[in-house]
Amino acid sequence: MPLIPEEPQIHESVPGPRATPAAGRTASTPRPVPGPGPRPAPPRGAPAASARPGKPGPSRGPAAAPPPQRTAPKSSAPGAAAAAEAQLQLIPAPADGAVDAADEAVDLLLDSGRDPSEVLVLTTGERHPWAAHELSFGEASYWAQHDAGDDVFYAAADADRATGRPVVVVAVNGGSDEAVAKALPAAMARAGALLVVCGDPQRINALIGASA
Repeated sequence: MPLIPEEPQIHESVPGPRATPAAGRTASTPRPVPGPGPRPAPPRGAPAASARPGKPGPSRGPAAAPPPQRTAPKSSAPGAAAAAEAQLQLIPAPADGAVDAADEAVDLLLDSGRDPSEVLVLTTGERHPWAAHELSFGEASYWAQHDAGDDVFYAAADADRATGRPVVVVAVNGGSDEAVAKALPAAMARAGALLVVCGDPQRINALIGASA
């Protein structure tokens, strides 16, 4: 299904610190959806449900009906629920601005309450500057940070060792059409709740249609 650029609102509030946003950005990007919208309050006396145990529920403020979200139909089979609930969000950006757009998306996600450990950032072209820097100290140190799983992790889209997380952000900052067409479904498979794709909407929709 083609991704349609939108400018959704942030609904969820879950604790999570964030490093200082990168400086020098001049262009703003649409605000991404940080995750599923508010859940209805449980009946009186019933235990509160939470997609992530131990985390607070909906955001502060008066309760309101959640806006329509582009969510895959839920399956009645318990084992398929997690894979069926991932949302798709497209943030328009040129190839040379996709990494900046991804960084802004991560800032907004974490500012809205997403925990850093829940976010994986992938690039289809050149490595993210953070990944390139950390790899300069060796792959063992780099992947040790991935395995620790306590902060946002940045990897190449074709890095098989990068495991899934609740939120996956993809910067389509290069790569062949064939590579990107493979990377997008693979990123969706890694995303537990939300997939944010930053890049040229026309190219991304064409590649998604070609890989469908």
